Amino acid sequence: MPRKFLALGAVFLLCACSGRAAPDSGQPEETAPPNAKGQKPAFPGQTRAPRLTTNTAFRVVTVARGLESPWGLAFLPDRRMLVTERPGRIRLVTAAGAVSAPLQGVPAVATGGQMGLFGLALDPQFARNRRIYFAYSEPRAGGSGLAVARAELVETPASALKNLQVIFRAQPVRDDSANIGGRLVFARDGTLFVTVGDRFSAMAKAQTLDNDLGKVVRINPDGGIPRDNPFVGRKGTRGEIWSYGHRNSQSAAINPWSGQLWTVEHGARGGDEVNIIRAGTNYGWPVITYGEDYSGQPVGAGITRKAGMEQPIYYWDPVLAPSGMAFYDANLFPAWKGSLFVGGLKPEHLARLTLKGDRITGEEWLLKDLGERIRDVVVGPDGAIYLLTDNDRGRVLKLVPK
Repeated sequence: MPRKFLALGAVFLLCACSGRAAPDSGQPEETAPPNAKGQKPAFPGQTRAPRLTTNTAFRVVTVARGLESPWGLAFLPDRRMLVTERPGRIRLVTAAGAVSAPLQGVPAVATGGQMGLFGLALDPQFARNRRIYFAYSEPRAGGSGLAVARAELVETPASALKNLQVIFRAQPVRDDSANIGGRLVFARDGTLFVTVGDRFSAMAKAQTLDNDLGKVVRINPDGGIPRDNPFVGRKGTRGEIWSYGHRNSQSAAINPWSGQLWTVEHGARGGDEVNIIRAGTNYGWPVITYGEDYSGQPVGAGITRKAGMEQPIYYWDPVLAPSGMAFYDANLFPAWKGSLFVGGLKPEHLARLTLKGDRITGEEWLLKDLGERIRDVVVGPDGAIYLLTDNDRGRVLKLVPK
C-alpha cells in the first residue's frame, strides 16, 4: 500500500546556515588521512583543493517530505517537479509541497541492493510532445539490466505515463545488485547520455567494448545510435558507447559554458572522480584508480596512471560518495555563479567546487550538520538550489538567500 503523504501548504524552515567563515588559510576542507597511502596526484590541485568560501548566507527550506529513497528530480515548465523513488515510483510535487499519488504506467522495476528507479530527464521538446525519459533496473531472465524508457506524461483523468517505449537496454544481464549507474542528460544536440555502472563484480568489462558496463553511452531520443559515435562500425564493439573505463557514475551534467558532459563517479575506498567526458576516451577503471579496494588492498596492480588512460580532473580520498550534480549559472546567489555543486552520500554534505575553466581551484563543504544523504542536486527555475535527501523519510529541500 502506498503511504499517505501530507500536502504542505507552505515551506518550512529547516535550519539557518551561512557560508561565513574565518579567512581561508589555503588548507583543504578534507583533513582525514587518505585511505590509500603513498599515492600522489598526477598534477597540482587534482585533490584536496584549498577551502574557498564566498561568505554567502543561506537558509534551507523543506519543500516536501515523506518520499521513499528519492533519486531523480526534474522541473516541468509550470515549475512542478517530477521525482523518482528508487522502489519504482514517480510522483509530482508542487512548489507548495503537495505530493501526488504514484503515476500510473511505470514499468516493473527490479529492486534490492542498489537496484531500482533512477534518474529522469525531460525531452527538449517536452512542451510539444510531453515526453519524459527515465532509467531503471529492468527485470530480465537471469537477473537485471539498466534500461531507459520514454513515455508521455498525461494528467487526465489521472496522472499517468502513456505510450511507453524501452529505448535502451544495457548488456549483458547480471545477477548482482550494485553499481548500476542511471543518470540521464540531454546534450545540446538533442542526443541522450546515459551512465551505466560496472555492476561491481564485472569491473573488468569496463575496459572492453563488447558490452555496456562501466560506460557512458550516447543514443538518439528514439534509442537509435548516432552515426558520429566514436565506435560506430568497429567490429566487436557496441556503437552506443561514448566513453569507457568508468566504475559507477551517479552524477552527470552538461557544463553550460563549454557544452561538455561532466560526470562524477564513485570509486571504492577513495577514488571518487570528476571527469570531463570526451568521445572515445578510456577513463581507466579498474586498471588505474586512486584509493583502494574495500578489503584495504590495492585495486588491480595499484597504479594511478597509465599511457592512453585519462586522468580525472579532480578526485577525493576519502570518498564523497557522489550523487547528483549541478552547475550554477543563475542569479539568485551571485557569489556562487560559476560553481559546481555535488551531492555527498557519505560524508553527508554538499560540496561546492570553485571552477577556473576545466580546473577545480577550491572546495567548500555546505550542510555538514544536515545529517542527510544528498542524492540529487538541481538548479530550479527560480535560481534556488534544490536537493533530494535519500533517507528513511526523504525530502525535497531548497537553498535560498538568508
